[in-house]
Amino acid sequence: MKSKKIAQWEPENFELEMTTHWSFPQRGSWATHDAKWRGNWSPYIPRNIILRYSSEGDLVLDQFAGGGTTLVEAKLLNRNIIGVDVNDVALDRCREKTDFEYENADGKVFIRKGDARHLDFIEDEKIDLICTHPPYANIIKYSDGLEDDLSQLKVDDFLKEMKKVASESYRVLKSGKYCAVLMGDTRKQGYMIPMSFSVMDIFRDAGFTLKELIIKEQHNCRATGYWKTNSIKYNFLLIAHEYLFVFKK
Repeated sequence: MKSKKIAQWEPENFELEMTTHWSFPQRGSWATHDAKWRGNWSPYIPRNIILRYSSEGDLVLDQFAGGGTTLVEAKLLNRNIIGVDVNDVALDRCREKTDFEYENADGKVFIRKGDARHLDFIEDEKIDLICTHPPYANIIKYSDGLEDDLSQLKVDDFLKEMKKVASESYRVLKSGKYCAVLMGDTRKQGYMIPMSFSVMDIFRDAGFTLKELIIKEQHNCRATGYWKTNSIKYNFLLIAHEYLFVFKK
């Protein structure tokens, strides 16, 4: 990756989001970012979170590192970051995406195979900011039956395990610091399952206070062909938003 020529290291005309409605029609392709990891979030999201809720030199945690988007942004913004994932394929991609040199990027990246429910290798109150994008239960399965992969679980089992994620997040985060979690909803037999609000309640029950509730607009929802036909036939709306929760310890 070091030898690859990067056309653009920073987003053009970037401004911090100022409302609770975020929309990024152009998902962002600066630095080493791309959309090849299914379901990965736009780099504009971690960039906003990191700039607003942390300082240079802080230690950030993404315990669902996935495609490495948060790790790249932390390095670019001079924050140190621990990226955790249970999936070796994800970890290999994270290493590839963060293997670059840029004169203004001094953040250190630590990549570790691990389980978001058991962060035993991180001391209590060690982290300055959590910035993470968990799977949405089994809507997208990120492995072929990998043990400890939460994307293998149906909604009820997923929510049960997220209680452990929330507890560990609270333990490792410093008092007064922030934890940002992006979560979506799903449908079953045509009816909404508000999985995001269940996750919100889980983190609040773990001790967090809800600082912000942000509606993040989705732009990859195509109301054409199969989905358009079924949306009309079975009378349901296509889900075109996610929720970004910012919690404070």
